[in-house]
Amino acid sequence: MIFGGWQKCTLIDFPGKIATILFTQGCDFRCPYCHNRGLWPRKTESPVEWETIFEFLKTRRGKLDGVVISGGEPTLHGDLPEVLAKIHELGFATKLDTNGHRPDVLEGLFKANLFDFVAMDLKHLPAHYAEACGTNVLIKNILRSVELIKKSSIDHEFRTTVVPGLHRLEDLPALAPIVQGARRFTLQNFVPTHAADGTFRARKPFARTELEELRPIFTPIVEIFTIR
Repeated sequence: MIFGGWQKCTLIDFPGKIATILFTQGCDFRCPYCHNRGLWPRKTESPVEWETIFEFLKTRRGKLDGVVISGGEPTLHGDLPEVLAKIHELGFATKLDTNGHRPDVLEGLFKANLFDFVAMDLKHLPAHYAEACGTNVLIKNILRSVELIKKSSIDHEFRTTVVPGLHRLEDLPALAPIVQGARRFTLQNFVPTHAADGTFRARKPFARTELEELRPIFTPIVEIFTIR
């Protein structure tokens, strides 16, 4: 597994836990509003070595609660199960961030009981997914991952980053049937500063009050609805 970034301590990426977050190198999406464009290629000139991470984790038992594997897209790496297993063996809870495009990998991880929390980025309504991802997407894979996650016993979150010009607020209620029954659903407001597509950096995010108008739609259908 190739890691392109590492934040040694985070209080916000793993609900209820103090964690470290590892960013895998390589992604199969090209979201124009992505703020981690440097993680798109499968290779990097300055990878973070797993041995260094592993030694760090051994010294943080009892100090950190969990490890987040993010990206990029972690499910592109064939040794993801091995890495998650080693982290579990050290006594840490594990969280996976994924775009949901590889449901077969997710299903295998569920069966092996290799993570304790999974967060999936739900980019858009099916009809607009390719535009939001900057590439062709197998919608059947996205929807299958959603169902796998909802039906699992693992704590989970779906999150949609809302981007003016890509998303219309009046269209977002149509996400309700997709996320209904989920543990958590979060609407994340777009942050333009480091958007991969420079034209997006001039876009003004939605007002918080505009997003709050959607709260009555999603609060009754998921256990926890959040706006960030």
